[in-house]
Amino acid sequence: MNIAEGCGRNSDKDFAHFLDIALGSAHELEYCGLLGADLGFIKKENIDPLNSRVNEVKAKLINLIKAIRKQGSPL
Repeated sequence: MNIAEGCGRNSDKDFAHFLDIALGSAHELEYCGLLGADLGFIKKENIDPLNSRVNEVKAKLINLIKAIRKQGSPL
């Protein structure tokens, strides 16, 4: 939802800000899974596929943020 909200903004700087927020949310999701496993609410083997996908999303977000910031920087 942060990505969608950022798309509606008027500048690349604003969009990158919302991508940063989305990245933070991905970190939170990863932590919640680990915490749930540590507390015994979720089986460890169920967390590994989730973390794998979350890490893919985080890598894509980081690359997108870098590309947008590079595009906006003066040459």
